[in-house]
Amino acid sequence: MHAPAQPTDADRRRWARYLVEERAEGAVYANLAARRGGEEREILRSLAEAERRHEQHWLDLLGGEPQRLPKAGIRSRLLGWMASRFGSIFVLALAQSAEARSPYDTEEFATPAMRADEKVHYEVVRGLAARGRRRLSGSFRAAVFGANDGLVSNLALVLGIGATGVSGGFVLFSGVAGLLAGALSMGAGEFVSVRSQRELLASTEENSDADATAGDLDIDANELALVYRARGMAEDESLARAQRVVAAAQAGIRRDATGPIGVDSGHDVVGSDWGAAISSFLLFASGAIVPVLPWIFGLSGLAAIATALVLVGVALLATGAMVGILSGGPPLRRALRQLAIGVGAAAITYVLGLVFGVGAV
Repeated sequence: MHAPAQPTDADRRRWARYLVEERAEGAVYANLAARRGGEEREILRSLAEAERRHEQHWLDLLGGEPQRLPKAGIRSRLLGWMASRFGSIFVLALAQSAEARSPYDTEEFATPAMRADEKVHYEVVRGLAARGRRRLSGSFRAAVFGANDGLVSNLALVLGIGATGVSGGFVLFSGVAGLLAGALSMGAGEFVSVRSQRELLASTEENSDADATAGDLDIDANELALVYRARGMAEDESLARAQRVVAAAQAGIRRDATGPIGVDSGHDVVGSDWGAAISSFLLFASGAIVPVLPWIFGLSGLAAIATALVLVGVALLATGAMVGILSGGPPLRRALRQLAIGVGAAAITYVLGLVFGVGAV
């Protein structure tokens, strides 16, 4: 590789910008490390140390600390603010997007090691973000689904009824009824779903009835190994375990020292039926109350409809952007997609309300 050309003033300004960005990124990882523990803390500390190496590279080129430095970019400042206040998953998701766009690929004054570091950093941050997404996926999906369902369904309801020309009080009553009906339906559905899953898991749990009578079995010829094979063990391993259990039982030991086998019951993963029901009720209600707010505060007619559209539009954009951030996708595209789906559904019911309005009856 040829030697870099003699630096210009523009080069030095660019180096200064790289310097502040590396410092900002290092601070983000250091702040996240302070909020995490175990292996994740060590990984984040290592990332912060790598950013300090990059920072030192630009300091060396600049000949020391400049008297004046530019401000870090908006994204870096936002990441720094979030890293010191919120959970790591949102920050890591944004950092993943930032690491994907390294300026060093075309920077002649960056070293090959720095270019390689940036690509490695992207994979490391992506891996950490994936851990957080897996931990969050179930509850986050339920939260987005519940709130979004409340927003869209109740907006469609109040707009459809409002378009018929009925009084504001009737629209308000319909919106509150829709909120309660939808929230109760969501809560009941989650309760039945989780309770059914727990009952299904309970029916598949292992018991020790076969082990309890193991002392009466023939140590070399018995069907106890079939029990373990049915639970998922390999043939050789299940036979060896059956022989250990029988031998232990005949020696007067009731339980195999290795303990029961099989998968976890899964009850902790599934969660509480009442907890799921209550959270679903509240999440749906939190979304469904937004379209009703204009009528609650006394608005009616087109003013109430327009206000409801604006409020729900803002909420849909926010939830869509959040989904985009956490999924590693473009937040704006996800936000606009969410908005289009919600407004589209409401527009259909509004048109139907106009067609079958009070004047047509």
